[in-house]
Amino acid sequence: MKWKASKISTMRTWGLLLVLTGMGVMVFGTSGILLFGNTGKIIAAIFMVLGMISCFVSMGIYFWVGMLSTSAPVIECPHCGKRTKMLGTTDRCMYCHTILTNDPALATENSEEQPSDSSSATIPSAK
Repeated sequence: MKWKASKISTMRTWGLLLVLTGMGVMVFGTSGILLFGNTGKIIAAIFMVLGMISCFVSMGIYFWVGMLSTSAPVIECPHCGKRTKMLGTTDRCMYCHTILTNDPALATENSEEQPSDSSSATIPSAK
């Protein structure tokens, strides 16, 4: 599956989606002032608070991903040769989306059995 991404990239995408949603909600709320007059101010205030909550949740997600990223081991992808970070026992390369694993039971040795986008590669653990 070409559209699957690494765990860190997926969490960053959710953070970006929340920022854009929050900004859109705040802009949509300000249109209440133009359309409804005085009652529009109440509508604008409600949508402003909802948008700010979305942006704060996004900030929390970005902080959490940043903390996870600092402790994630940096490995070299055996398929494309680029350095990538891996969370958990299985993850995908950030560049070529190859499935990476530390568990030999989950790895496949022969990449001809599976398509190249879903092949697994064993990463030796650094001790």
